[in-house]
Amino acid sequence: MAEAAAQARGRDQDNLARQVRREIQRTIQRGVKGLQYITTGDPGVGLTPKETIHRQGTLKLYHYEAQSDEVYRTPVLLVMSLVSKPYILDLAPGQSMVEYLVKQGFDVYMIDWGVPRPEDKHLKLEDYVLDFLPECMERVRQDSEEDLVSIVGYCMGGLLSVLYAALNDDAPLRNLACFTTPIDYDGMGLFKKWTDPAHFDVDALVDRLGNVPPSVLYASFNMLRPVSQMAGRIRLWDNMWNDEFVESYRRFDRWAADQIPFPGECFRQTTKELQQENRLVKGEFKIGGELVDLSKVTVPFLHVMAEHDHIVPFPAAEPLVGMVGSEDKEQIVLKGGHVSLVAGPNAVRRLWPALDLWLAERSA
Repeated sequence: MAEAAAQARGRDQDNLARQVRREIQRTIQRGVKGLQYITTGDPGVGLTPKETIHRQGTLKLYHYEAQSDEVYRTPVLLVMSLVSKPYILDLAPGQSMVEYLVKQGFDVYMIDWGVPRPEDKHLKLEDYVLDFLPECMERVRQDSEEDLVSIVGYCMGGLLSVLYAALNDDAPLRNLACFTTPIDYDGMGLFKKWTDPAHFDVDALVDRLGNVPPSVLYASFNMLRPVSQMAGRIRLWDNMWNDEFVESYRRFDRWAADQIPFPGECFRQTTKELQQENRLVKGEFKIGGELVDLSKVTVPFLHVMAEHDHIVPFPAAEPLVGMVGSEDKEQIVLKGGHVSLVAGPNAVRRLWPALDLWLAERSA
């Protein structure tokens, strides 16, 4: 009995010693990796091979090289938000929705809106919906030699896309998929409260600054979850020994901080008419003098929402499917947040395969 107890104590001591050695080793690695983290440059992003086939102002239209012997005939145009860099959809090999779609056999294009210049402060939704987006659609048709194009819009890119589809009865559109797209701005939570005209003077802001600086947008996103940045730093330190985790964290952190200015007049327009007055969901919103009627969207339609989206909460996004007029329409709610829905391990397992399946059935 005594011998068995001694053996058990010995095993416990060996296990403890191994755990101590492991933690010491990880602590050393954290120190070394921490120095590397603050001294090395940003990791590469947007690496899927592409060419620029069209430019208009700061806008660039990319076409990605085919990586499959068989390609679906219907090309896919990715449309991003106006305030974020598009490389969140092409973070790195193995972490890129663009790369995934290309390898699945899709002919992929993407709009990079670029960084607005001071002279772009006069741009409004009309410019994006009635000029830039239709021109990009025509360029995709010419380049692909196909008559119809599928659009995939993310966040405000989804809003631009549904406005385009609703206002263009003859749009060369085959399918429309949107991710986390705001439609009912009464459901925008803190954003709705912060932009209350009782204490937020959007005219004074735009008249004084022109384009809204990225620092203002970055601060507003961080204030939605004020402790998330600190929690992220703690997770980074805990996993500093893990090269894969650190590399992924650096890419996401770079994108989150890499915000761009919001064109002033577009910010004024969306703040007043959408955020404050909620005209779109009320059927009172006009673009270029024409009333926007979402029931005129009749192409196959998909809207994917994130279960834990703090930027575009469920109440703000959920009414969209019911408002479009498509007979073939589907709403999906997936686990994840606003960003993890489209990028990272969660997206690899959930969103990307779902989008692939939905598009494949409608892109023969």
